[in-house]
Amino acid sequence: MSFPARARMAVLMTFAVYPVVVVYATIVAAVTPGWEFWQRSMILVPFMATTIVFFIVPFITTRFGAFIAGKKRVAA
Repeated sequence: MSFPARARMAVLMTFAVYPVVVVYATIVAAVTPGWEFWQRSMILVPFMATTIVFFIVPFITTRFGAFIAGKKRVAA
């Protein structure tokens, strides 16, 4: 994957992952008041990794694959 393709993927991933991180972090913080940061992270990271691997990456690659690769669609 070329650098421009990686940059496009990084931008899309940022826009997709940021809201999920905010929602998960808010829920974990509400459920675990008084916990240390590392304890909350231990709960948050598995949820985030699973969401990214099984939902966000497949969604982005199927819907934006041509944009990421830099290929123009041919009108059929």
